[in-house]
Amino acid sequence: MTVDYLREEYEVSERRACRALDVNRNTYRYEPKELPDEDDMHKLIIYMATNFGRVGYRMVADMLRNQGILINPKRVERIWREEGLKLPAKQTKKRRIVMNDGSCIRLRPEHKNHVWSYDFVEDKTMDGRKVRWLNIIDEHEHECLASIPRRSWRNSDVINALSEIMILRGAPEYIRSDNGPEFIAKKLRKWLSDIGVITTYIEPGSPWENGYVESFNARMRDEFLNGELFGNLYEAKVLTNRWVRYYNTIRPHSSLGGKTPAPQTYTFDDLEMTDALRKSVWNVMLVSDEKRKAS
Repeated sequence: MTVDYLREEYEVSERRACRALDVNRNTYRYEPKELPDEDDMHKLIIYMATNFGRVGYRMVADMLRNQGILINPKRVERIWREEGLKLPAKQTKKRRIVMNDGSCIRLRPEHKNHVWSYDFVEDKTMDGRKVRWLNIIDEHEHECLASIPRRSWRNSDVINALSEIMILRGAPEYIRSDNGPEFIAKKLRKWLSDIGVITTYIEPGSPWENGYVESFNARMRDEFLNGELFGNLYEAKVLTNRWVRYYNTIRPHSSLGGKTPAPQTYTFDDLEMTDALRKSVWNVMLVSDEKRKAS
């Protein structure tokens, strides 16, 4: 029952109808004002919800703020509900259309390049052949330094992957891993020791001691691997590079207060809201441009 219904059905005044329903008269008279960027914001939120996997309105709000858009999360929630958006269910795989020593439990990252961690995650291509991703994480920055898919890995391959990253970013003080054969190989341990990197290994059967990279592996599995079918190894490399760029530059991290490990933002005045919003739309679309073309 509404105020308008009472007024029409019983021919009573606005004051009496509001009193009967315990509705404030100012609330009844309020008319929402549409902001000049309302249409652009609807389009951007819909685009984010449909192109970035399993994200909800809170994560979308963090993404917008990281792009330099000053917006209230309640407004994002309102638009989310108006457009009928929902957090997607668990994804089903789909084919793309386009042709040392010591306990590491007490070791906590304190600054950039203090502690790295690395681990493998597995999936397969459509022909059933196995693919192994080597994931390397900077624990303090929560940044994925590399995610490299190969059919198989030897200790020399791990050394090559690490050396390429260290040339660009410098060497860490510590590197944490499990006791896999690729990580405990004498050649790898000697090479790390020669360049001054201390290796720390978790206890066998204790993956929680390597929580940073295990958390990344879980996010990668849920948001990326579970939703993709890889036709071949090259396709896996291309899609992995694009997802890592999204993970580092757009995806908000709750452990970082809703920020991203490597943010790309814009600053603007309130009067430039619409123009800056269009720039942010371009920045967001750039990351998933290949996906948009495929669809």
